[in-house]
Amino acid sequence: MLPDSLLSARLKLSLPSASESNSASLCSAQQAAVCCRCKTEIHPSTAYLPSGGLYVFLPLVSFPKPVLSKGSSILLLAMHPERWLCWCCPAFCVWAFMFTSLIKDTTACKSEERLFHKLFSQYNQFIRPVENVSDPVTVYFELAITQLTNVDEVNQIMETNLWLRHIWNDYKLRWDPRQYDGIEFVRVPADKIWKPDIVLYNNAVGDFQVEGKTKALLRYDGMITWTPPAIFKSSCPMDITFFPFDHQNCSLKFGSWTYDKAKIDLLIIGSKVDMNDFWENSEWEIVDASGYKHDIKYNCCEEIYTDITYSFYIRRLPMFYTINLIIPCLFISFLTVLVFYLPSDCGEKVTLCISVLLSLTVFLLVITETIPSTSLVIPLVGEYLLFTMIFVTLSIVITVFVLNIHYRTPTTHKMPKWVKTIFLSLLPKVLLMQRPLEQQKKNASRKNERASESKLGKSKRSKHKDTKLHTEQRCSHCDKAAELPRTKRRLSHQSLKWMAEHMEYSPEVKDVISNVQFIAENMRSQNETKEVEDDWKYVAMVIDRVFLWVFIILCVFGTVGLFIQPLIAVT
Repeated sequence: MLPDSLLSARLKLSLPSASESNSASLCSAQQAAVCCRCKTEIHPSTAYLPSGGLYVFLPLVSFPKPVLSKGSSILLLAMHPERWLCWCCPAFCVWAFMFTSLIKDTTACKSEERLFHKLFSQYNQFIRPVENVSDPVTVYFELAITQLTNVDEVNQIMETNLWLRHIWNDYKLRWDPRQYDGIEFVRVPADKIWKPDIVLYNNAVGDFQVEGKTKALLRYDGMITWTPPAIFKSSCPMDITFFPFDHQNCSLKFGSWTYDKAKIDLLIIGSKVDMNDFWENSEWEIVDASGYKHDIKYNCCEEIYTDITYSFYIRRLPMFYTINLIIPCLFISFLTVLVFYLPSDCGEKVTLCISVLLSLTVFLLVITETIPSTSLVIPLVGEYLLFTMIFVTLSIVITVFVLNIHYRTPTTHKMPKWVKTIFLSLLPKVLLMQRPLEQQKKNASRKNERASESKLGKSKRSKHKDTKLHTEQRCSHCDKAAELPRTKRRLSHQSLKWMAEHMEYSPEVKDVISNVQFIAENMRSQNETKEVEDDWKYVAMVIDRVFLWVFIILCVFGTVGLFIQPLIAVT
């Protein structure tokens, strides 16, 4: 049972305790709470607020026993005439919690309002916060990057999304938290306080200074932290010599525009850019981002000005350009090599060359917008495209020259001896080439040698019964063999014309002999012409083979030599 002395007890809610003072305010609440069990109305009559404590007086005429308020919830212990009941009234709990929070927030708002009025009633945001005029304001500066938005190679502009953290101390903005309900931090508009005029020196477009639309965090000891976000478009000299395998070094130079080092001492927080909230870019990768402090004396002024320069060392991700630019050019250049492997008799060598040249031209028109347009340097991919263009053009010139050699005849051209020596004897051996006719002649001579050797072996193994007969037969054969060469030699030395003049034949036979003579001379002339034409065709084939290997070597080593330059430059 609860003692009767609590009948007129004051019920205190769980709010910060404080001593009673004259600053107490009086308020009344007219809303009633109803007990959910017995439907008894509870009318709080008066609330007394002595600077943080809330006491609620409840009329107990309806209750024989007290009502107890404990903590942030209301626990009602009501004793009806019949029995003791222990209740928790939700309606009254909700009402009491809302009422308490309202009173508490009102108190905090009033404390913050008094603090704000005390700080800025006589504050001048145009004066440096120093007690002595000769003292500098120490400003701590840190850069945080959230996104590398764009890198424009043509206009040489780098666009970044940054957070600029400024920290300095303002002795005029200090207070004792105990006098203002424990308030230690206040967020104030940036245009209400003094701010260092730190700007981006190498800004390309837009405003040089950060807009003060964000609030600053003010601590009770006067330390101010101001972190405004900003999108900067800074000037960045681009070196696209090794495009698309290039690295760029872009810098952001921050410093005070009007205050020299004697007025503002700018200090850097850390040596690296904060990249904890950085969003990865699909085209560029930040390899390193370091900051350095510089003290510079400009020609315009005698004072020394301090600046902080952040250097962003970025690398281009070349996957897109490799797939869509370099590999197609590589295939086109290797198609040029096939021109020299195509036989000249097919008549499609020049057609293939022109088709490759047209495809390269169309491809160049498509990728013109992709390549940075600059006249300072030739990009690496531009050098490769130029190399491929020269490659294809030379192949067309050489193909025309080869076709000219291929279709030469004895009636138009006479083959010099040095051409026969170099292109018919020397180069075929170096290139491991061999003419089919020569191979057939060699094979036939080998077969004849083998046949003669086999016949000689059989004749040695044969048995002769009569030595005399064998000797006579051998002699007779020797006589016949001796007569046969003499006959052949005589026929070879005597032409058909001589035979027609010194031998007596009928007119019909003479006519036949003259016709046969004409046919023989014509066939001999055709054979000689055919041999010379075959020699010219073989010379053209040798030239094709020479340039086939030359172009393969040039294509491979030229491609490797061009694209290995970025690796050499980096190392």
